[in-house]
Amino acid sequence: MFGSILSRYGFDESEFSVKVYGNGLINHTWKIIYAGKEFLLQKINQQVFTRPRDILDNCHLLAAYFKENHPGYLFVSPILALNHLNHVVDEENNYYRLFPFIKNSYSCNTVTGSSLAYEAAKQFGKFTRLLSPFDPAQLHVTLPDFHNLSLRHHQFLQALETGTPERLNKSADCISFLHEQRAIVDVFENAHNKPWLTQRVIHHDAKINNVLFDLGTGRGLCVIDLDTVMAGYYISDVGDMLRTYLSPASEEEPDTNLIEIREEYFQQIVEGYLGEMLSELSEAELSYFVYAGKFAIYLQALRFLTDYLNNDRYYLTKYPDHNLVRANNQVVLLKRFTEKEARMNQILRQYLIQCQS
Repeated sequence: MFGSILSRYGFDESEFSVKVYGNGLINHTWKIIYAGKEFLLQKINQQVFTRPRDILDNCHLLAAYFKENHPGYLFVSPILALNHLNHVVDEENNYYRLFPFIKNSYSCNTVTGSSLAYEAAKQFGKFTRLLSPFDPAQLHVTLPDFHNLSLRHHQFLQALETGTPERLNKSADCISFLHEQRAIVDVFENAHNKPWLTQRVIHHDAKINNVLFDLGTGRGLCVIDLDTVMAGYYISDVGDMLRTYLSPASEEEPDTNLIEIREEYFQQIVEGYLGEMLSELSEAELSYFVYAGKFAIYLQALRFLTDYLNNDRYYLTKYPDHNLVRANNQVVLLKRFTEKEARMNQILRQYLIQCQS
């Protein structure tokens, strides 16, 4: 298999080595060593991304934009095959792309220090800022309604009608709390309908493992894993960061006593992201910065609980009630976040005042 694919990049089958790389949950990735150089080969998961050419077209457009407008920016785009395309397709219609391996770089799965939160937030902000002149309407929608909170809430209500009595009973407390937080959806719909939020080029998956860091300095280098890059609202990226950086406990943690909101990490996200994006955001948009965390946490709680009530159709589970554990985890995170909401708004205001002085 690898010989057939890599030969289309001019690789001699007898001279390369292959090994599985990383622990990504969506695409399959292998590290390739050829002629003393390192590459990453990736097979696109077409069960998730049903139109892989849309991803590849988006990447082509963005690569061309950065090359012309910001040639010094590290944009990790697929290498062109011998046919001058940024991908190859095998006999079974599987799509592959080959990336250069960035030397002296690393990625991580957990935010082990506030400086990492700062560097990651800076990179996601920089990515969107540099693309501010780019018309986001040019990009294909690779995952329709990915962060459509109204739709996720509607799917949740549908699942309440069809869920099994046993699962509905087990999740009664979780269901009740999510009903109580319905106002989060109202805020989203109001902002969307005005509109007070501007459509921009957004990453849409701003977790820490989608940033490359310099091995020597720890500085952020660039954002990676660009399959979900498309038009959207900045609260999607900020919300992802607030949801996944602020607490030391991941969404998989069953012990909710470990969930907390770290103010220092919030401060670093504010400084990192707004250090790049402050001049791009309107005053109205800035008022949604803290709300972005509630938006993202509530959305993910809905998704986990909806999948639980639908008998675990979407998320892979490792044990019974795994999705319910995940949903309860996000419920507690939302409660902790709400408790700190006033303090986070104070930190945000103080930062904005400092920037004006």
